[in-house]
Amino acid sequence: MSASIDFDKYEVVIGLEVHAQLQTESKLFCGDSAAFGGAPNTHISPITLGHPGTLPKLNKKAVEYAIRLGLACECHIEKENFFARKNYFYPDLPKGYQVSQHTAPICVGGRVIISTADGERAIQLNRIHMEEDAGKSMHDQDPAFTLVDYNRAGVPLLEIVTEPDLHSSDEVYAFLTVLRRLVRWVDVCDGNMEEGSMRCDANISIRLKGETRLGTKVEVKNLNSIRNVKRAVEGEIKRQITLVETGGTIVQETRSFDAGNGTSFPLRSKEEANDYRYFPEPDLAPFSFTDEFLEGIRASLPELPEALVQKYVKQYGLSDYDARVVCDDKATADYFEQVVNVIPKHKAVANWLLGPVKSTLNDKGIDMSAFPLPAKALAALIQLVEDGKVNFSIASSRIFPELLLAPETAPLDIATRLNLLQDNNADNITPIIDEVLNKYPDKVAEFRRGKKGLMALFVGEVMKASKGKADPKLTNQLLAEKLK
Repeated sequence: MSASIDFDKYEVVIGLEVHAQLQTESKLFCGDSAAFGGAPNTHISPITLGHPGTLPKLNKKAVEYAIRLGLACECHIEKENFFARKNYFYPDLPKGYQVSQHTAPICVGGRVIISTADGERAIQLNRIHMEEDAGKSMHDQDPAFTLVDYNRAGVPLLEIVTEPDLHSSDEVYAFLTVLRRLVRWVDVCDGNMEEGSMRCDANISIRLKGETRLGTKVEVKNLNSIRNVKRAVEGEIKRQITLVETGGTIVQETRSFDAGNGTSFPLRSKEEANDYRYFPEPDLAPFSFTDEFLEGIRASLPELPEALVQKYVKQYGLSDYDARVVCDDKATADYFEQVVNVIPKHKAVANWLLGPVKSTLNDKGIDMSAFPLPAKALAALIQLVEDGKVNFSIASSRIFPELLLAPETAPLDIATRLNLLQDNNADNITPIIDEVLNKYPDKVAEFRRGKKGLMALFVGEVMKASKGKADPKLTNQLLAEKLK
């Protein structure tokens, strides 16, 4: 039946709610550990559990982190703030309410720039606010009971809420990819969706193209990877359009995504804001901060990825693609900066990072932060190539692996020990060239008749015969003279 449905006549409207768990050592309102992975119910106290007579105290570092991300997203930062209680009753919510800034966010507005096949555009944010996390219900630990782990309860979160400003699963994928890079870049969240430190809920609706009124939205939850968010959005779009086209009615509800079969199922009817009975948190005083505090945080921010991309393209002469790959994560960009501070050959350094270094990271299953080679060591290896002492092929295939095993060893020492230093003595290379040209008289004749592409064959044969040691530049010059 779906084959006859015209999906193209509908416009999709999507808003995202992304929860980013902050990398503070303690929870939002008490000193309990916020670390991931402890034994169940070991990171708790009477304050986490909301026992009578306990009073919360705000974590200053969480406020700083909220401001860091807000500034990175070009938000307006509210200097006068308060928290509210959001009342709902789930087993994993120990107090029976959540302390949140939903009604009075610390960061208002803002945007995140994304790029898709359709081009670049800004996704508008509604707000970024602080709130505490809930605990975790575990349904698979006991055959008869649901067990609850309160370790996560009270861990500080930022909720990043977009406007209904996305219109495809590709835009959602791009937004989450950029946002994850950004929270890692400004060092407020590790962005690990598998561990739940970054979670996304998608609010999806459809309307006929040309309509201005929003359709009935459906929230999809339980999304633990960017790929699964994309899959869930695609599935929900198809479900809604098919439902409407076959005479059904979309109801406002919350659905859960089953990553195993790629479908969603209803959890509950969607609550409205008044269902939560928000009111100011009586146990926490309003808080404010000065312009000096705000400017101090602004001054501590690193140069952001989009600004670095432009710098690398305009000042360093990198291609847009190379610049974006280098800026794909902060650890790689920082390493790039460290290497070019030693050897300012920006294109050569980028080639090494995108080639041998990236291959090593992929092979070992590690990221740049775990790369074992100091920047000075890689710079020294690149300098060997730039000085003509070894060629790139020998440097990357023979010296680089040895250097990874012994990062403290000078690359020149490795090249010398392995007898890899490039030969730039014409007296040594000329006999090899003569031997190659004598081996291919027909190809020499073709070259002299105009088939200049054969030069690569001759150079390759000379390099092979010299075991990679012949200086390629000198080899080309000597061949050109011989083939006149």
